Amino acid sequence: MDAIERVVEQWAVEKPELDTQPMAMLGRLLRVSKHLETQVAETHKEYDLKLGEFDVLATLRRSGKPYNLTPSELIDSMMLTSGAMTNRLDKLEKKGLIERSHSKEDRRSVFVKLTKDGLVLIDEMMGKHVDVQTQLVESLSASQKKQLNQLLTVWLAQFES
Repeated sequence: MDAIERVVEQWAVEKPELDTQPMAMLGRLLRVSKHLETQVAETHKEYDLKLGEFDVLATLRRSGKPYNLTPSELIDSMMLTSGAMTNRLDKLEKKGLIERSHSKEDRRSVFVKLTKDGLVLIDEMMGKHVDVQTQLVESLSASQKKQLNQLLTVWLAQFES
């Protein structure tokens, strides 16, 4: 019996009319999420990066050459506020992993671009990042992974459609 099942059993005694299945599902999902986040954060910590900083570098890298986007494009891709994005960009710029430049056509437009060091770092990190993710789901069979991914896709659409 896991900790969530004990909670469900306690509520079944105290308030038997409650449907605790959603409570159990969300409780487990949140606990799994914390474990996943902790493990992934450990990997990023080895590179002196936080999850949000990694996300910026990965977003720039997957955008393809010349690995540059506007802050607005980064914000849209990552669902952040402009203040949170500015903070991340400042930290990454201080580390020499990105650079910001003004557009030659419109000085008000700014572009964020991976530096050579940023490109080397994110390329190195991605292999390890994916390895960690693979290890985190290794207890699931191939069919369970597929089924879970399909269920999460449907559930996420409830919030993001």
